Amino acid sequence: MTAASSARVRAAVAAVVDPELRRPIGDLDMVREVEVDGALARVSIVLTIVGCPAAQRIEREVTEAAASVPGIGEVAVDVGVMTPEERRALTERLRAGRPARQMPFGADSLTRVILVSSGKGGVGKSTVTANLAVALAGRGLRVGLVDADVHGFSIPGLLGIAPGTQPTRIDDLMLPPVAHDVKTISIGMFLREGEDVVAWRGPMLHRTITQFLTDVFFGDLDVLLIDMPPGTGDIAISIGQILPHAEVLVVTTPQQAASEVAIRSGLVARRTGQRVIGVVENMAAFALPDGSLLDLFGSGGGAEVAAALSKDADEVPLLVSIPLSAALRAGGDSGAPVVVGEPDDDAARAISALAETIATRGRGLSGRSLPFSAPGR
Repeated sequence: MTAASSARVRAAVAAVVDPELRRPIGDLDMVREVEVDGALARVSIVLTIVGCPAAQRIEREVTEAAASVPGIGEVAVDVGVMTPEERRALTERLRAGRPARQMPFGADSLTRVILVSSGKGGVGKSTVTANLAVALAGRGLRVGLVDADVHGFSIPGLLGIAPGTQPTRIDDLMLPPVAHDVKTISIGMFLREGEDVVAWRGPMLHRTITQFLTDVFFGDLDVLLIDMPPGTGDIAISIGQILPHAEVLVVTTPQQAASEVAIRSGLVARRTGQRVIGVVENMAAFALPDGSLLDLFGSGGGAEVAAALSKDADEVPLLVSIPLSAALRAGGDSGAPVVVGEPDDDAARAISALAETIATRGRGLSGRSLPFSAPGR
């Protein structure tokens, strides 16, 4: 009976998922001794590093998992730390044979890379990106988000990531913080206390974006969203060189001044080989209490961008018009994305529809080598 109980406790504990690595701790060799003495279960686990930010959560969930086994009334958990050799073995296993500091999102990757671009600031691009990422994750996709707007980073705040939160380092791997099931990295996570301005030029910007894509361990992703800075400057050029196979969503408002700049951002992306897959019109007309519509920023900008980008190329559709929404703005200020905080809001419905379109459309595999070969070859 004791041996059988020990096996059941070990199985329950091994199924606990590390919240940063998103894998069961049994698969990560984090479970050590498990002993059962009557109704008492003694469980020994090891964490990856000293001061692991997920330590309390893991210990709590291990305790709950062990206590859920029939016959167990008390649980004692001993928490240790991996040795340097064990950490090296773990990082090698996580990389699955990929050398350190190698960009995993190349043309042969099965991860779909989507840049969210606007050309012009102030159109709600980052808000759309953050909510789209959360909506995709809510559909069961594994989603990563890179905040490439180095000078105007806002993604951590939009997702409710607390100031001062930093990636966890396991040797030379950086594990991105996770919010709303979205793995996220931003320059805002690396600034020292009291430092809120990034005054960098081309070489530093290029290096930062490269490190985000090589040194941060996202694991296996279905979709990687990149929140682009406004304009067509250094970062847009760098990402065009690093990820020429990426897809692009162009965000605009209905206003003509915004749409004209958005067209330019789409054309620049296309010159690097990237494919514009659609246009998102934000801050569109919204319904008043009497049922009439108020188009505060005009109308037709999204359709204008889509039509201009469709000339002499594949059709670029207007994927969605997101109405101006107080709930969308409030959710961004509080770090509670509207797609989860108020899913029945009109803007939330529009973004959820956009996520559904992207999730079901998929990316074409034409011209890409896949990681398997035909039998007999």
